[in-house]
Amino acid sequence: MYDDILLPVDESTESTAVVHHAAEIAHWADATVRVLNVADTGRDSVTVVEADVVDTLVREGDTVVAEVGSTLDTLGVEYTTDVVQGDPAPTIVEYAERYEYDLVVMPTHARQSLSRYLLGSVTEKVVRLSSVPVLTARMLEGDELQFPYESILLPTDGSDTALYAAEHGLDLAAAVDAQVHVLSVVEDERGPEQAATEAIDAVVSAAEERGVTALHRHVEHGNPDELIELVADAHDVDAVVMGTTGRRGVDRVLMGSVAEKAVRSVSVPVITVRKES
Repeated sequence: MYDDILLPVDESTESTAVVHHAAEIAHWADATVRVLNVADTGRDSVTVVEADVVDTLVREGDTVVAEVGSTLDTLGVEYTTDVVQGDPAPTIVEYAERYEYDLVVMPTHARQSLSRYLLGSVTEKVVRLSSVPVLTARMLEGDELQFPYESILLPTDGSDTALYAAEHGLDLAAAVDAQVHVLSVVEDERGPEQAATEAIDAVVSAAEERGVTALHRHVEHGNPDELIELVADAHDVDAVVMGTTGRRGVDRVLMGSVAEKAVRSVSVPVITVRKES
């Protein structure tokens, strides 16, 4: 499924488990990894060194991608590196689309300021804007990543976007022989379950077409954000695959979508998939 993987990195990334996770996926898929650093042109990065004007962020980027490359060398992964200048989130999105990557892999934490990397983080902006699937991994102390995945959670609300993402998740489940949990949430505590049941039926039908038979249905009542996390924890899933309704232009997108909340809170990798309108 993933022949070419884009791994954007910064100074916080070289020692994190997300690099190892990307390497495991690359080994499984026989994929090539591109290690990318974006030197943020919005920062004051130009200085004078030995009478030459040098962009220190580009030099830092060269160091970062080399260090991550060293890790990938030890893991036996085929990779290339690149450092470009620009606004990080849109640059990553445009880069992934221009060079037709199959997957973007990013951590959900970074060392920069809270205003950039919590609400409105680079990772979350990429999740919102990317037409390429984005795998995010929340790396907190005690979090562990496993691949190949043995169990995958597919949340669905019955929309075309959710089904499109679920089909991606089913393709992945079929490829790694994983069991699948399909979740649909009725937000009204006493609301009817028919729409949720029909949403799950659509995913089950798509699963049957792919020969995925190890499948479990979950219709729950409550808050979708909380229930995705609860069901993932309760059933020891290894990854969540879900749709995002992101639209072009960061300023046009309201914060707080279900996908973005899952990216922040779920302790296993979340693969977000956006259906082009």
